[in-house]
Amino acid sequence: MKALNLFFIFLFLALSSFAQNTGNKTLPVDQVTGLITYQEVVAEKGSKDELFNRCSSWLHTFYANPWEATKVRDQATGLIRIQHQFRIYDYDKDGNRKEAGMIIYTAKIEFKEDRYRYTIDNFLLRQVSRYPIEKWLDKSQPDYDEKWQLYLDQIDAFVTGELIGSLKENMKPEEVIIEEEW
Repeated sequence: MKALNLFFIFLFLALSSFAQNTGNKTLPVDQVTGLITYQEVVAEKGSKDELFNRCSSWLHTFYANPWEATKVRDQATGLIRIQHQFRIYDYDKDGNRKEAGMIIYTAKIEFKEDRYRYTIDNFLLRQVSRYPIEKWLDKSQPDYDEKWQLYLDQIDAFVTGELIGSLKENMKPEEVIIEEEW
């Protein structure tokens, strides 16, 4: 019985170290790098080249300037690298929105037969020097600001809702409609 209890304690500690809880949502933190990292392998029908082409089409719908956002587009190796940015906002007591900063991130999308993998990481607050947002996860810092939780929630909402949601939806193959002959 004691061995079973110890097993569950160690299991809980191991699983809790994989992510940082930020209020309502748990952000994925890579155990090796310590960086907030969104990564998933998605099974989707298609050859490496078909998936690459679908993703290239998606880039043109998601980014205003896809050629500026993509740093690498290599169909031979099945790799697309993206470096882009988005705004986060602060709200005053009356609910008015004001800009709080610009978040820079990198994304890597890799393609293989019938699957692709995305990795989104290296989130930085644009400042004069590099400011990794992982500092916002430590609530024990003496200079901790409660606004940081709002910013982390906005980052997570952008990545999971807008970026990943849009990518997955656009990577699905188009339905072929067969017209009935009369």
